[in-house]
Amino acid sequence: MQLERLIHSQGFGSRKECRELIRAGLVTVNGEIVDNPREDFSTANFRFAVDDEEWEFRDKAYLMLHKPPGFECSHAPQFHPSIYTLFPYPLVGREIQSIGRLDQDTTGLLLFSDDGQFIHVWSSGKKQIPKVYEVTTKHPITESLLKTLLDGVELNDEPGVIVAASACEQGSEHQLSLTITEGKYHLVKRMVAAAGNRVEALHRSHVGGLRLPADLAEGKWRWLSDEDLVQLNAWQA
Repeated sequence: MQLERLIHSQGFGSRKECRELIRAGLVTVNGEIVDNPREDFSTANFRFAVDDEEWEFRDKAYLMLHKPPGFECSHAPQFHPSIYTLFPYPLVGREIQSIGRLDQDTTGLLLFSDDGQFIHVWSSGKKQIPKVYEVTTKHPITESLLKTLLDGVELNDEPGVIVAASACEQGSEHQLSLTITEGKYHLVKRMVAAAGNRVEALHRSHVGGLRLPADLAEGKWRWLSDEDLVQLNAWQA
């Protein structure tokens, strides 16, 4: 693939902008400046640097983010900064999209990709992908609350709509771990409210079989490894 096209595919701007980067001597391959935009390279294990920042060619982007509070999952946020400001511009340039959303005050595991099929599969409600949330409640947790969430609650703002947790375990007096398989707006908060309590803090720890890594700090992202992708699908095993 021509270097100009290769850099363009990785989100570094339009073909013209990538051509200008190369001609300006800002692109290196194996530590050597390449100033010919039409020079051909194999994409297999291809590594390059733009303005001294190293990158590896990836045909598709599969990413995870430890979402911090105070960010909106939107390219056009209304009240808080966009979650996309936490990514380097080439990833935004290749139009990564969040797979589902987390409220601005919710933290935890959020997946991103520019692969339309991957986004469709992991966003689909039909697949009933389990997502685990660590919930901090305002009032003490009771056995009755746990039973109600497992049996199903009628949402206060959707009469007749019953939603049940697929798993619910108490961790401490004000903390529980709740697993849901639906993707309704503010669902965990609405379920807990319908069961007679209130969510004070919310953190997503799992999507499918993938757990948010303990060493991924708030606000940081990383590429999904092959093992991460295996774990993501492991809940179906």
